[in-house]
Amino acid sequence: MQVRRIIARAMLAVVMLGGTSAAVSSAPNSVDAARAVSRPIRHVLLLSIDGMHAVDLARYGQEHPKSTLASLVGMGVTYTNAVTASPSDSFPGLLSIVTGGSPRSTGVWYDDSYDRQLSPPGSDCKTVGTELVYDESIDKNADALDGGGGIDPTKLALDPSKGCTPVYPHSLLRVNTIFEVLRGLGRHTAWADKHPAYDLVNGPSGKGVSDLYTPEIAAGGTTDSVAKTEAYDDLKVQAIINEIDGKDHSGTTQSVVPALFGMNFQAVSVGQKLAGNAYVDALATPSAGLLDAFNHTDASLGRMVSELRSNGLLASTMIIVTAKHGQSPIDPARRQIVDSKLIPSLVNSVQPDLAAQVTQDSVSIIWLRDASQTANVVAKLAANQQQAQIQDILAGTSLTLRFNDPKTDSRTPDIIVIPNQGVIYTKPTATKTAEHGGFSRQDTNVPILIANPGLTPSTIKSPVETTQIAPTILEALGVNPQRLKAVQMEQTVDLPNLAIRPQR
Repeated sequence: MQVRRIIARAMLAVVMLGGTSAAVSSAPNSVDAARAVSRPIRHVLLLSIDGMHAVDLARYGQEHPKSTLASLVGMGVTYTNAVTASPSDSFPGLLSIVTGGSPRSTGVWYDDSYDRQLSPPGSDCKTVGTELVYDESIDKNADALDGGGGIDPTKLALDPSKGCTPVYPHSLLRVNTIFEVLRGLGRHTAWADKHPAYDLVNGPSGKGVSDLYTPEIAAGGTTDSVAKTEAYDDLKVQAIINEIDGKDHSGTTQSVVPALFGMNFQAVSVGQKLAGNAYVDALATPSAGLLDAFNHTDASLGRMVSELRSNGLLASTMIIVTAKHGQSPIDPARRQIVDSKLIPSLVNSVQPDLAAQVTQDSVSIIWLRDASQTANVVAKLAANQQQAQIQDILAGTSLTLRFNDPKTDSRTPDIIVIPNQGVIYTKPTATKTAEHGGFSRQDTNVPILIANPGLTPSTIKSPVETTQIAPTILEALGVNPQRLKAVQMEQTVDLPNLAIRPQR
């Protein structure tokens, strides 16, 4: 049994470490880190605090010892050296958590990317090669909380190989999700996120989530302020409360408590990016506005924990706190805006209209119309390294060492530009103080906290990845993680030193 192997590994690690804290520290002693939760896990509450760094969790818990986050750390295993997907956009970030895979297996690079074999919206598939956009722009009405009724299929890319049918977010995904696995076994699932485009988590079947709630964050200028975003997050928090109470997300229909459910929080991410908020120094000291976002999120977590306890569900629920992505820069002095027109102009100076798609935030991801020009584009970018604030360029072998070959994978970019720390590729007048999507430590070092009253608190400092959350969830619920295609393809293992008694 896998759980027994986990316990054995944890015990062996304690013996080999001789009681030191080289990789694992715990209280009151390291042997307790291997103690299994006394009751079977029947529910998993998965929470993404978008933008949160590992350092944020550590600081907040230390400075607010009576907070919910501190109490969860006090009954959980904290992985301080965890990284999310690269690129660290919300789409690959969330998919790493719910599939156990990276863009190599999922085929999803960003919420704005490119596919050489799909066709543009409204093209009748007369041409191939198209930008893939999956944000509020594909809603029927992005100014309505319900997206005007959801996704407008006329705004979607088309698949010539499937009768020129629209490519919905879920059908973009090449592998299954934990929601699909569990629902296929008759378990109830639920998820709440920021756009109707998060139909993505349904997986290729389109049916993975029993109760999907996706209020449109772009409606009503939500992200114009931290306070508005907190109120928006409250909608999804109430959905979770309703689900804990055995109802659907609206609270109007009787249901069952999901085996797997959760949501993303947006207020911290908005607080990190809004001018006049963010951090005040390189030590990740939050401004008043950002601290308010952390406080409000913590209070929301408190509501969930309290409701679980009131319903007698806390002991049988594994609570996971993580993040789809971090944000950079933390240090406001490192922020540097580089005109987002610069890199596309350099690419097109090699050959007119050479750039098929350039996606930019704290990274620049480039798809070319003529891949034979890759070396020439790299040379042009290298010649302008200082102007474009380039730290590194992935192309050719350096790219295929990490990702699929763009010659054989229609979605893999030809070139990835990794900028210097703090650089954001955007319009010169932009006021945003941070962004995500890049490969830097601040973009990717997110928290992973696994909490349950039956766990002895411990800290794991060895490197782990958010891809390991997916097999850990299935293992806890008594399901073979090998049911996930990405786990098979990328040989993803569950999180170490975590002993959970699964439901059988």
